[in-house]
Amino acid sequence: MSLHVNIIAPDRNVWDSNAEEVILPSSTGQLGILKGHAPLLTALDIGVMRVRIDKDWIPVVLMGGFAEVENDELTILVNGAEEGSKIDKDEAQKNLELMTVRFNEAQTSKEKIEATQNLRKARARVQASSL
Repeated sequence: MSLHVNIIAPDRNVWDSNAEEVILPSSTGQLGILKGHAPLLTALDIGVMRVRIDKDWIPVVLMGGFAEVENDELTILVNGAEEGSKIDKDEAQKNLELMTVRFNEAQTSKEKIEATQNLRKARARVQASSL
């Protein structure tokens, strides 16, 4: 038996499959989840989740949210998610460059916060497309 993983975004069910191992971008650092993990509720940061199915690692970009582990069920509620294989690497790189420029040009506190979030999302997309 394996770990059942379900990723739910506001607009769709992103992932519903079994996996041997999951590495989550939690708000306190990378968090590994295996079968038999103790019950857990954690906040998720913007970053790349890695799912191992058999011997293959599949990257999924998570845009922040929460994860709950209980009885070999991993339920992830996120603001947005995207599988790394569906990300155009060149487009993601161009977007990262644009978000870097916007980050450097931000002046007000609101602009800086928004630019920081967009830059982190762009970096995560580039990272996932490269794995």
